[in-house]
Amino acid sequence: MSDSLDAQMRDEIDDQVAEAFDAYLADRLAEPGPLRASLALRRSTRLVLGTVGLGVLATALAPDGSAAVCWIWGAITLINIAWLLTARRP
Repeated sequence: MSDSLDAQMRDEIDDQVAEAFDAYLADRLAEPGPLRASLALRRSTRLVLGTVGLGVLATALAPDGSAAVCWIWGAITLINIAWLLTARRP
């Protein structure tokens, strides 16, 4: 009888832990991340498209095999990452 009661208690505890874990995961998934927050800002799209457009133009105008192309795209990457990280601040 006591083994049956222990098994029943363990099942109830497992169910409660699973429900709490599911609720925790649902809350975490509902929180906006940095990408979602930056996409919600209208001007972030303009910034990303503007930097990529300038990068394409600079790449087209750069001499062949130029190291400047690497520097240009590196700068664009840093700008976009910095914008993404600052966009998630309230």
